[in-house]
Amino acid sequence: MPLINLSGLSSKEAEKRLNQFGKNIVFKRKRFKPLIHFFKKFNSPLLILLVFSGLILFLLGQNLNAFIIILMVFVSAVLDFINTYKSEKIIEDLLQKISNKVSVLRDNKKIEILISEVVPGDIVYLEAGDIVPADCLVLEADDFFVNQSTLTGESLPLEKYSILKKELSEEDLNQIDFSLENKNLVFMSTSVVIGYAKVLVLRTGAQTEFGKLFEHIQIKESEANFEINIKKFSFFMAKLIGFMTVFVFLSNTILGRGVLNSFVFAVAIAVGLTPELLPVIISVSLAYGAKKMSKKEVVIRNLSSIENFGSMNILCTDKTGTLTENRITLIKCIDAQGKESEEVLFYSYLSSIFRTSRKNPLDEAIKEHKKFDTSYFKKIDEIPFDFERKRDSIVAQNTKTNERILITKGAPEDIYKISKINEKEKEQIQEEFEKLSADGFRVLAVAFKKIPVEDKNTYDVSYENDMDFLGFCAFFDPPKKTAGEAILELKNLGVEIKILTGDSEILTQKVCKELNLEVKGVLLGKEIENLKDEDLKIKVENTTIFARVTPTQKERIIQILKQQGNVVGYLGDGINDLGALKAADVGISVNNAVDVCKEVADIILLRHSLRVLKDGIIEGRKTFENTMKYIKMVFSSNFGNMFSMMFAPYILPFLPMKPSQILLNNFLYDLSQTTIPTDNVSYKDIKKPVKWNFKELLFFMLVFGLISSIFDFITFFVLRSLSLSEEMFQTGWFIESLATQVFVIYIIRSKYSTFKSLPSFAVILGTFLVVAFSWILPYLTIGKYFYFEQLPFNILKMIIIIVLSYLLVVELVKIIFYKNIIKSKHHEDDFHASQPE
Repeated sequence: MPLINLSGLSSKEAEKRLNQFGKNIVFKRKRFKPLIHFFKKFNSPLLILLVFSGLILFLLGQNLNAFIIILMVFVSAVLDFINTYKSEKIIEDLLQKISNKVSVLRDNKKIEILISEVVPGDIVYLEAGDIVPADCLVLEADDFFVNQSTLTGESLPLEKYSILKKELSEEDLNQIDFSLENKNLVFMSTSVVIGYAKVLVLRTGAQTEFGKLFEHIQIKESEANFEINIKKFSFFMAKLIGFMTVFVFLSNTILGRGVLNSFVFAVAIAVGLTPELLPVIISVSLAYGAKKMSKKEVVIRNLSSIENFGSMNILCTDKTGTLTENRITLIKCIDAQGKESEEVLFYSYLSSIFRTSRKNPLDEAIKEHKKFDTSYFKKIDEIPFDFERKRDSIVAQNTKTNERILITKGAPEDIYKISKINEKEKEQIQEEFEKLSADGFRVLAVAFKKIPVEDKNTYDVSYENDMDFLGFCAFFDPPKKTAGEAILELKNLGVEIKILTGDSEILTQKVCKELNLEVKGVLLGKEIENLKDEDLKIKVENTTIFARVTPTQKERIIQILKQQGNVVGYLGDGINDLGALKAADVGISVNNAVDVCKEVADIILLRHSLRVLKDGIIEGRKTFENTMKYIKMVFSSNFGNMFSMMFAPYILPFLPMKPSQILLNNFLYDLSQTTIPTDNVSYKDIKKPVKWNFKELLFFMLVFGLISSIFDFITFFVLRSLSLSEEMFQTGWFIESLATQVFVIYIIRSKYSTFKSLPSFAVILGTFLVVAFSWILPYLTIGKYFYFEQLPFNILKMIIIIVLSYLLVVELVKIIFYKNIIKSKHHEDDFHASQPE
């Protein structure tokens, strides 16, 4: 690179370098391709099974039956796709809201360009609030402080300084140390806290420190925990359906019902068993939850993560910005004896308002803490800060008393050197300083003395001696006012918080104490480095604070927690959080995070707050519970009815239902379930993390499926005892089957008494309308197309008695079932609690 031109690049040269170095982009967001995403919605094994069944029926001339199947599959996929598309549009709109321009010097003019168009050699202007667009060398600086927490996790801003050379050669640039501690460099993705600077761009895109760190992190789309369980369930159901379909086909063929009729009936059974509405129920539930959360400033990027929220029992988060305000605040001023002192505060304030050489966050914090009337003071001179003295001084004059004073602030050790204190006093003062440091405060010492009023207005460091030691100013990044309450709410919801930070363990413990967050243990990065996975597994359970950890260690901690069966969420906003965000079951970021974090996160908060997470967890648990209601219904009444059909050929001389009736039954049943996402959920069901329990589901299937089948066979014997025609029998079982399938939602929708947890109005309306339609269908003209016959009132009365008896038995068995489940869980907990650690 030639000698740097401080008037910036020409447009022509900038274009040339853009072609040479490429765009200043680290992560290129994948473009959403609607057509590809739409076809991906058909990759469920259940939907594939249905499509295959529908195609076979078309080939066999069963057009009506095939049409019903294909319609259900198509509606399911379209609804799922629409919700995914809406989510993608939301995240795109969010990213567009974030400023992505920067001021540069081009053609001797200060203009604004896109950050992606910044090239090496550009002169860039930065001020408070700006994001640094590339790795740059500071040419000019005025009170320039940068927050590097996105790269390092350190919360305190660092001051950056201009280089001394006015001209730079290629050799100078090659010798630059690109370590994060270099006070002449600023790095991509960091932010300007205070001040102004003119910087020279050295490296862009993948060549930056940000880019290099990003390269080491493999970004792969991982399936959500809930998605994995749904897929397992789908494969289980596919195997079960396959077995039962073959069994029914062979049974009817052997009994002489005809190969074609037996095959069409078997396919109808397969469709009846298939929970084809499961993707729709999940999609509608998630969309409903996402819509409610969007009103609370939460953008759901990955819809399935809402249900992972419901299962989350550990939330890992950084300290800065989440638990704290991410700004330095003056907490108190004390004298040498440790007592709060207004005098120390006043002289500190006077020094800060007159200080002009370098305004830093500590001075700003002092000025914001309390305002004093200083109109009767005038500034005489200023002795600037330097790294040798580690202090600065102000000379001011009281116009009322005509007294002139010197105020000095700086590092305690350096203030001791210029103060009139003996060894005993120094020990006492040092003890107070150590107490403040142990409490996690950043400390500034203050000294003062009166000086003679002279004609001179210029002073130097020789006046900094024989000063009166006043005391200390203690600074802190304060906890958020809402964080304490949010932590308690999360605890009540069964979510444990663990802090993963690159910051000091002392500062972090101080924050936890302020927020009443119980600290079970502290583990440092250097200790983690020497631990094997087996040892770390033991440690992480009883550790709340992981301090001074690296990005790789954060990721490792989360992986270890997941291996122990926890569902883990991680809240982060910097490149140092990227690996942890991807490793977590629920990756959470904020709207002012680096773009790549927003891209890989499942959920984006428009407000950096733990309180909105509480709302997300509750919505996630509601969505999970409502989805499980549908699955439980598939495992009970729906499965039970189809199970009955396996053995019906051995006790009936005809098919219990015609294929078209089975498909209609299934379609109407599915229609009644579309309101489940709006259902009410008892607080008792969501006060603890919800988990997918296959063992419990299978037990549920056996118990309630068996009950459903028993009542099916009761219906068979009752209707057969009345010597009904084939069509009347099929009509009777159709309406009984649909009523028991639909109304059982009132029983199994809650673990508690049906009358203590009422369903939503939409569920009541939807279920009654569907059952009412099915019961009047035989009396309508359209019923003839499905081979229905009108039933006399005495038969309807008997069917009503069977339906009510079924619901009563299910209610009683449900109470016994969940009592035993709760007991077994308590015994299991007691067993684990009694085991030696």
